[in-house]
Amino acid sequence: MPDPGLEPDPGSGPGPAPELASAPELASAVGFVRVLRQAGLSVPTGATVVFARALAAVGIDQPDGVYWAGRATLVRRLEDVALYDRIFVGFFGGLTPPRPQPVAQPVELLLDAGPDEDGMPGDEGGDAPERRAVRWSEVEVLRSKDLAACTPDELDEAYRLMADLRVHAALRRSRRRRRDPHGRGRPDVRRSVRRAMRTGGEVLTPATTRPGERPRRLVLLLDVSGSMEPYARALARFAHAAVAARRQGQVEVFALGTRVTRITRELSSHDPDEALARASGVVLDWAGGTRLGAGLRRFNDRWGVRGLARGAIVVVLSDGWDRGDPEALGAEMARLHRVAHRIVWVNPLKASPGYAPLARGMAAALPYVDEFVEGHSVASLEALAEVVGR
Repeated sequence: MPDPGLEPDPGSGPGPAPELASAPELASAVGFVRVLRQAGLSVPTGATVVFARALAAVGIDQPDGVYWAGRATLVRRLEDVALYDRIFVGFFGGLTPPRPQPVAQPVELLLDAGPDEDGMPGDEGGDAPERRAVRWSEVEVLRSKDLAACTPDELDEAYRLMADLRVHAALRRSRRRRRDPHGRGRPDVRRSVRRAMRTGGEVLTPATTRPGERPRRLVLLLDVSGSMEPYARALARFAHAAVAARRQGQVEVFALGTRVTRITRELSSHDPDEALARASGVVLDWAGGTRLGAGLRRFNDRWGVRGLARGAIVVVLSDGWDRGDPEALGAEMARLHRVAHRIVWVNPLKASPGYAPLARGMAAALPYVDEFVEGHSVASLEALAEVVGR
């Protein structure tokens, strides 16, 4: 009785029947598959039949044909090729598996920031080398680029990215308590009694409260001196994004130069260009000198110690260059540190290779700084938004 596995497939249509394997070819196919299965390869029965027919077609005396017949019919995963090669060498008398020789082709790499007019890179045709377009993102490159090295067009794009910043408010515990929907907080007698009046005096579900939370105030002190000119306007854009993202009264912005100017109201406009123009109009010492110690004393005496900086996150955006007495700057930083919740110093020069806080003003202020971060790029300002929000 003929083996049903070697009969022609039903429904294959008209045409000549496939050539059947002889006894030696069938024995070799079955034996080779048995060894493969013992080694861990999963070979279906149908694949064994197809392999036997392939041996009948190529001939068992052709090593290359036998290898590729088994490789094409018995191996289903790329990671099984190495195991198949080892078993083939051992089973078929030490024959070396043939390997296709790769043909080296020259490849021309093209930097492409977007599709051309036809939507794809051009094709030279003929014998020209293969061309491959390597795409890259201008936005990702610009996000990490130093703002002082940006062209005017790149600065416009960086400002657009900063307009999308969302500075989330860090939370602190407030005195006002809130309802606890889970019933695991402090008992709320008043609400419990009101509920009991609706159920005949029985307290079925006691009301509870939990401590409330409110956003911490954020105070930004922006150095607008001449040494900060390459970064001051970009940092002012960050300040505008902070004011626009949070409710009025939660963010305060001051410009530090030879004097202190409160610019919160000027930055409250939703249009960043209009807000920066109004802020530049009221800051008379923009791109002038700097006296950080005297400016901080003025801020502490009039606003900070009197309540604006108490429990707040204070962010100083400055390179630390001060023309005044560094001891005075250190003393005012100590006063500010005693009332603020946290002081973050943002220095655009920190990203420079080999930077060390050797400027006298920066060295005097650093002992009272809780976090010392970079502020030279859009990516660093995005990281700053996360720092002030935690």
